[in-house]
Amino acid sequence: MRNRLFVVTGALALAAGLTACGSTSPSTGSPGSANSAGTAAAPVRLTVWVMRDSFSDAVLDRFTSDFERTSPGVTLDIQIQEWDGIGQKVTSGLASNDAPDVIEVGNTQVAEYAASGGVKDLTGKIADLGGSDWLPGLAEPGKIDGHQYGIPWYAANRVVIYNKDLFAKAGVTAPPKTREEWLEVTAKLDKGGDQGIYLAGQNWYTLAGFIWDEGGDLAVKEGDAWKGALDTPQAMAGMNFYKRLQALGEGPKDSDEAKPPQIDVFAKGDVAQLIATPGAAVAIEKANPELAGKMGFFPIPGKTPDRPGAVFTGGSDLIIPEASQHGDLAYQVVKALAGERFQVDMAKEMKYVPNRVSLGGALAGDEATAAMAAGAANGHATPNSANWAAVEAKNVIKEYMTKALTGADTAAPAAAASQTITTILNTKS
Repeated sequence: MRNRLFVVTGALALAAGLTACGSTSPSTGSPGSANSAGTAAAPVRLTVWVMRDSFSDAVLDRFTSDFERTSPGVTLDIQIQEWDGIGQKVTSGLASNDAPDVIEVGNTQVAEYAASGGVKDLTGKIADLGGSDWLPGLAEPGKIDGHQYGIPWYAANRVVIYNKDLFAKAGVTAPPKTREEWLEVTAKLDKGGDQGIYLAGQNWYTLAGFIWDEGGDLAVKEGDAWKGALDTPQAMAGMNFYKRLQALGEGPKDSDEAKPPQIDVFAKGDVAQLIATPGAAVAIEKANPELAGKMGFFPIPGKTPDRPGAVFTGGSDLIIPEASQHGDLAYQVVKALAGERFQVDMAKEMKYVPNRVSLGGALAGDEATAAMAAGAANGHATPNSANWAAVEAKNVIKEYMTKALTGADTAAPAAAASQTITTILNTKS
């Protein structure tokens, strides 16, 4: 299942017509061996799969030119892939004798591919790749049973988008820094026909952040088995905060942020806050041009002012198939894509969050992406199970949230949802 966040900024919108920078024909040329400097002794063609709309042509062209210039004899064949059907295509590629050399995958897909076999274990390369500085929420999904199969590439996460006019109208002069202050500010904003916040009842990624803030999780691994954790005291406290915040607006309790589209709701001009990726502001302005320049951004507040709230970190990882005929050179490609030069270039043009905490400053000149980068430092991932996609497909957490928001008893539906998650995660494929 595709489980990523898109940052639909102006730069990314220009990439809508993204096409392959290299040939889409199978890799050709004689296999070469790499010397100690990472260059080829004979001409080598490396195939790299990149997902459609991940990057603009300009970013990929700059990377290709730079890598080929510093790696004599190496040609990069960057092939653009479609998300539809990509799971089966990657699985087949990993099992083939003609596998690509490097593949971009959604960060929560790594567990599924690692379970199918054929993904190179890169644990020994963590230090060389600057792994101590990786964003936790982006790095964790690539680590399976203590082994690093996926290398963090780029991230995106939710922030609070707010209407500056409505903040001024309510006398709110600065964004809140803590969750309790957030509730107080939102209550001030939720008056006179204005909604303090629009938060759909089934926005489970936002709920997950509140649960992580409390020290809980959606599911935990005990030995070799998984256990749903929505009924723990920590998770219940996260749900309680969600319930208090959600009540300060008119978001439906029985649907998610797509029904109705929350962007359209905010665009009407009477909603003070929305939780979304920064790119949502572009769509809001398109729906209501009068809001252009009237939106601000801040990280989801945490329990204390010194730490932003936890967020789900979506994005992509890079994997190397075991069947790659040029493993050493494939690693050099991954190292370059995950390295500072490309990460800074990518962040500035695409408005993504770099894979390293220390590179967050590359976004400092943009309020929206700076808020996203600040939140990403407290990023988390969904449970690292190959079966997690089945939990999402069954809408277990969404259905639980509606019951918790509409019923008098939260404990019983939490326990039932936890049991369902336990069963799904422990089902053998």
